[in-house]
Amino acid sequence: MTTAETALSAHPFDTAIALDRAAESPHHYRGVTSPAYWNMVGPFGGSTAATALQAVMLHPQRLGEPLALTVNYAAALAEGEFAIHARPVRTNRSTQHWLIEMTQVDAAGNSQLVLTATAVTAARRETWSQNDRPLPTVSAPEDTPEVILFAGSEWVRRYAIRPVRGGIPSVMDDSGDDSLSQFWLRDQPPRPLDFAALASMADAFFPRVWLRRARRVPAGTVSLTVYFHAGSAELAAHGSDFLLGQAEGQAFKNGFFDQAGHLWSRSGDLLATTHQMVYFKE
Repeated sequence: MTTAETALSAHPFDTAIALDRAAESPHHYRGVTSPAYWNMVGPFGGSTAATALQAVMLHPQRLGEPLALTVNYAAALAEGEFAIHARPVRTNRSTQHWLIEMTQVDAAGNSQLVLTATAVTAARRETWSQNDRPLPTVSAPEDTPEVILFAGSEWVRRYAIRPVRGGIPSVMDDSGDDSLSQFWLRDQPPRPLDFAALASMADAFFPRVWLRRARRVPAGTVSLTVYFHAGSAELAAHGSDFLLGQAEGQAFKNGFFDQAGHLWSRSGDLLATTHQMVYFKE
């Protein structure tokens, strides 16, 4: 299906991550930004990470399923067309390692790098399993009111978000004392969960510095890593139900902070963990 065909028939998320194979090689893809996932100065970082992963998912040489994804945001993606180069650089018996680059032609006609990424895919097998990070005890999504976290960005309207604790402070007065948030979320409108959607949801946590300081300062993700603990069968079984997300900052210093996050299914399966480094400005 071409990008144009997808745009006419698909969920807004599928439209946002749609790619066409370029003619020059199986490693090259082309796409176009979506206004449905627009953030302050470019697309939502989660949908951009998902687009990078989608190039791997579409690649004819892919082995297995996503295990890890790390995305480094070199520059804001501008509105319009972009290109992705994704290639496997090492294939072992059960793992495959990928390099991914996203570029965009600027107003002067020069190709500029906007994103670099690495990914690992793997052939999963049945083994002993244990979840040492259980689902927190929280109210059910049906008993938790839905909110729009911040109305200034279009992408937040693409998710149903129901905060349990740690929402954006209503008063920004430097009185914050922790950075822990928990909320239920799912695609809006509902969409069956897959790896690309899970990668995008891993970036759905607002900057921890806003909560920790109770001050909304400029902030943006520099590097995002997602570890996938579930395979495609588990994601398919989850369907379009809510996930519980939890995120907490760990160190805020010299204009950067890191935040760790977890995403569980309602039944308690830990589907993904995430870690990111974020820039912030006074």
